[in-house]
Amino acid sequence: MAEITAGMVKELRELTGLGMMECKKALAETAGDMKAAEELLRIKSGAKASKAASRVAAEGIVGSFISADGHTGALVEINCETDFVSKNEDFASFAKAVAQLATEQNIQDIEALSSARLPSGQTVEEARQALIMKLGENISLRRLVRAETSGRLTTYLHGTRIGVMVDSSGGDEQLGKDIAMHIAASKPVCVSRDQVPAGLLENERKIFSAQAAESGKPADIIAKMVDGRIAKYLAEITLMGQPFVKDPDLTVEKLLASKKASVNAFTLFVVGEGIEKKVVDYAAEVAAAAKV
Repeated sequence: MAEITAGMVKELRELTGLGMMECKKALAETAGDMKAAEELLRIKSGAKASKAASRVAAEGIVGSFISADGHTGALVEINCETDFVSKNEDFASFAKAVAQLATEQNIQDIEALSSARLPSGQTVEEARQALIMKLGENISLRRLVRAETSGRLTTYLHGTRIGVMVDSSGGDEQLGKDIAMHIAASKPVCVSRDQVPAGLLENERKIFSAQAAESGKPADIIAKMVDGRIAKYLAEITLMGQPFVKDPDLTVEKLLASKKASVNAFTLFVVGEGIEKKVVDYAAEVAAAAKV
């Protein structure tokens, strides 16, 4: 059995938001398997979801560009080390220029984007290196999505850290903006139920089933409880099932139907999502340096 360290307990606490002793016990029961321990705690506590996202702290910006006809566009995430640099005008201009380049030259991935040339004649990589020299921080191009549609593309940037691009048909430009704002606020996983990854749904059903089984109710009642939880879960994570942020009495699906519109796809970028930023203990560093 793997040794249960304080670091493992801390990591599990951050993932679940539960107490130290509960986390330590779960790790012991699962022989130090972090994923298994997290699922065990979710089953026992009824926790709805991992809190791993709360640990994200990487800095940067989302850049966007949509063509004049609204049929092509791109979102890019560009990372830096500090919030100070993320607000720099040159950094913001670089992000927008890169998104425009990807849109106009039909660039689909970061590698191709890095070697593409900006109107200045520099490649994106050369411009990135120059920006690093000027701003004194590491800067990286993390991800890119380029879209093309016969419908309409709409983007919405919430500050510089959240970016949404929506591909819709029907309705008007304001509806597209409203849907993009809703996505930024409610963060759905996908458009509709049929797009939910089978593995994600299977895992949630397993957890809900284990939670319901602890109630001691008959199997037929448990099955109904699980079906109810799954229906609620699907409404929470799908765009169509969510209450519209501007009018919670309406689901997004009903709003779109009333406007004779539809959403074909969307992209949501949250800066630093999935990246952990190293926490520096400056007091400990100074104390260590003093001993040298």
